Formats: sequence, structure tokens, C-alpha cells
Amino acid sequence: MDHRLSADDRKKQLVKIGLMMLRTKPIHELSIDAIAGQAGISRGLLFHYFPSKRDYYVAVISAAGRRLLRVTKPDDSLAPEEQLREMLTQFVAFIERRRTAYISFVRGAAGGDDFAVEVYDETRAGLTKRVLTYIGTPEVADDPKSLDYLRIHAWLSYAEDLAIEWSGLPEADRPYDAEYLINHATEALHMLRKL
Repeated sequence: MDHRLSADDRKKQLVKIGLMMLRTKPIHELSIDAIAGQAGISRGLLFHYFPSKRDYYVAVISAAGRRLLRVTKPDDSLAPEEQLREMLTQFVAFIERRRTAYISFVRGAAGGDDFAVEVYDETRAGLTKRVLTYIGTPEVADDPKSLDYLRIHAWLSYAEDLAIEWSGLPEADRPYDAEYLINHATEALHMLRKL
């Protein structure tokens, strides 16, 4: 019996290993040798599936972006305000759980890695569009020039930074819990919209 994986399954396996390693290391520190070793293949074979280290990194970062959008997607049957709250709750939990990887994602984009910037921008646009839908302005979800779009995009950066800084504190030193952070971020959103 042949236990070898199909090319597609092998690629998925390699990306999954990269995602796991991303929990503790920034993307540019992922070792191709360690990834190949964990998959039980040679370094050369990894490059058969991904032509370059950069191609592999792009695949891992893209998967990380898709994962963030997937885990923060609320139940469609909830009322819009509850969907917003659920998305924020999952967003904060995701950052808290995968803080190192998330910071690597954000800083990779801030550092100008082309592929990281692109994936980060797409992910942020996806979240922005969702929020615009929840707050009742879906008509501007595809208009990055609209005031509402820009405002929500900026608010997400505020909520993100708050979650990153808060989750970096030892639990005993945190000035408030996740519930308070989510309430505060929601209130900030509604206040911003009145400006």
C-alpha cells in the first residue's frame, strides 16, 4: 500500500506545518530544513512543491490570513450588533492565542515584505467589509475611498493594537478583561461614527 501524499495534500501538509511553527516564530525565521524534516521529506522535495522560500512563505502567510477571516466569521443568524460583537470577541481571542504569529503578520506587513503587505491588506479589507455590513452600510463595503470605509479601517487598527498590547501583559497585570476590551472597542466604534 502506498502512503505517499498527492501533490496537493503534500502542499497542504507543508503549509499546515508552517502555520504551526508560525505560532512561536516570525515568518522570516521559519526554517525550511525544520519544516521539511517535520514533513519527513528532503529540503529539495519541499522546493519541488514551492519553487522558492518566498513562494512557501506566501502560501503560509496567505493561509494565516484566511484562517483569521474564517475564525472571526460570526454566525449569520445573529443580529448585526451581535455579529459585530462575536467577530470582535473572536478577533481578540485569536490575537491573544497567537500573539507572536499575529505580530509577525502585522510587522511583516509594516516592514514592507510585499507578500505580507498584500495578505495583510486583503485580510484587513475583509474585516472592514464585514464591519460595514454589520453597522448597516454595506453599500460602501467596496469603496475604499468612502469616509465610512476609511473610518472603519482605522478603527480596526485601534482595536487590533489594543488587543496586541493588552494580550502582551501578564494576566495579573491586565487592567481589565477581554469582555471590557470588546465593550470599549465597540463603544469607540459607535463614537467614531458620530464624529
